[in-house]
Amino acid sequence: MTSRSLLRLALAGAVATGAALLATAPADASNTARTVPVRLLSLNDFHGHLEPPTGSSGRMVDEHGQTVEAGGAAYVAAHMKAHADPNTIAVAQGDLIGATPLISAAYHDEPSVEFLGKIGLKVAAVGNHEFDEGYDELRRIMKGGCHPVDGCSPAGEWKGARFDYVGANVLFKNPDEKTDALAALANQPAVQELMSDWGVPALPPVSVKWMNGVPIGFIGLVTTSTPNIVTAEGIKDLKFADEVKAANLASKVLRLVGVRAQVVLVHEGDQVTAGQSPDACSAVPGVGNRIATQVAPEIDMVLSGHSHQAYLCTVKDPSGRDRLYSQGGSFGRVITQVDMQVDVQSRDIVRSSVVADNHVVTRTVAPDPEISTFVNLWKERVAGVANKPVGRITADIGNTAAPSGETPLGDLIADAQLAATRTGGNAQIALMNPGGVRAPLTYAGSPAGEGDGVVTYGEAFTVQPFNNLMQVVTLTGAQLKTVLEQQFTGGPNNQAFTKILQPSANLTYTYSRSAPWGSKVSDIRIDGSPVTDSQPIRVAANNFLVGGGDAFLAFRDGTDVWSGPLDIDAFVAHLGEHSPVAPPTTGRITVTD
Repeated sequence: MTSRSLLRLALAGAVATGAALLATAPADASNTARTVPVRLLSLNDFHGHLEPPTGSSGRMVDEHGQTVEAGGAAYVAAHMKAHADPNTIAVAQGDLIGATPLISAAYHDEPSVEFLGKIGLKVAAVGNHEFDEGYDELRRIMKGGCHPVDGCSPAGEWKGARFDYVGANVLFKNPDEKTDALAALANQPAVQELMSDWGVPALPPVSVKWMNGVPIGFIGLVTTSTPNIVTAEGIKDLKFADEVKAANLASKVLRLVGVRAQVVLVHEGDQVTAGQSPDACSAVPGVGNRIATQVAPEIDMVLSGHSHQAYLCTVKDPSGRDRLYSQGGSFGRVITQVDMQVDVQSRDIVRSSVVADNHVVTRTVAPDPEISTFVNLWKERVAGVANKPVGRITADIGNTAAPSGETPLGDLIADAQLAATRTGGNAQIALMNPGGVRAPLTYAGSPAGEGDGVVTYGEAFTVQPFNNLMQVVTLTGAQLKTVLEQQFTGGPNNQAFTKILQPSANLTYTYSRSAPWGSKVSDIRIDGSPVTDSQPIRVAANNFLVGGGDAFLAFRDGTDVWSGPLDIDAFVAHLGEHSPVAPPTTGRITVTD
């Protein structure tokens, strides 16, 4: 599709259509009420978790401080129905697809997008993972058609998303016929001037939805770090503009066509103080807060994503007025509900009326039967993918620990994770949590008949079933030593038992069984060279560890976070590239009394 036709879709469609809607809307939406109610129900970072997520990815701290099992499409659907009313618009903040479990990823996430349409999603910002397979594939997901390589899924030709994807800061680098395309914008010089400053959007920047006679404008944004965390080839023709600038320009366009109630859906957010209620304002101000406080005063609220955290905050806009800034966790574990009143005369949100609540998607309710059937159907369909060979091994590769705490399989996974994060994340070493290695790889063939020594995708997935994202952070040498000290009981984090992280082959160190906590680890070396306290080190680990999981709290001191592929994808790629794989010898860690 040419940039000219894309511009007409993205701008003429979003702006001129918005103007047409306003022209045909009732002059007075209500003759009796001064305000009308609107409810938003939002999700973020669903990542295709049609089946209930497992492990730490399937648990959430609720409003009472209890950790509960949460998530799963059938439960999301049940909770959405319970909280929806006739005034509801369902929205999302990106990463609905990409970095997904096998049930969704096997069919290029068509099952997840279909599910989201079934539960009534209307508008979603793109996230960085929407670009995992490139811009052209995102366009196919949006508009329909079979995959150009793999063809149609078992469900037949893909019909496209039932909701609008928006991304105001996703622009073409070198658009053709830009001037001529801008002229298509309904003879509005002010709009043309804005677009000239903005650039040519590669996606619709805004979506306007009507509720109770008033228009609500949604502005989509994605993190500007996207080029660093997706494959460059897939987005080579795109650039990702500053979120605040793009939001402010989109806000002006909405105002030009009379849309005063404005909501930003942004795939960017902040980290939190761990263990807090999802309704607490626990967000530590960062890049998400910058966006939430700096976008134009005309924008009434900022619903965020990307950091996989849950928080409800009130921040000040540039004019000093209160503005909601929220996020709803990840993997379908939280639904954010926002209730508001919209003035029928000004058509603006009454900010004093805004009330937000993060509902944990518990599994104590009855799952939605239609969605349960839908998920089971796709589970059956993916069975063929599960049996696909991905590599070979020369012998059993076990997950039983040596005296040092290392396991052959844990070491192999760490090596795979380092290989997957060197490019893009600039990783120098990798560390794998032992609890994430759930089963051994066995040499003997399975009942599926793949043969001895063959590893199927399903077998690899059984080893690493949590679908954690690979991340890379910068730690100093001193911080790395603290991480390694936190493997042992007796420290300030109240570790219940020793958890030895599995190191990549180029990381070696010694620990003493008898030394006191804080002095157990010594002689840390990377590629044979001693590590100094002030030395910056790029450390790869899954997002569970980077978030401080298993009491490795020093990981949370890491800076310059980079997110990459799923851990299972890193593992499968390594098996394929290095087949046949022999069990690695342990000995990266030396133990003394």
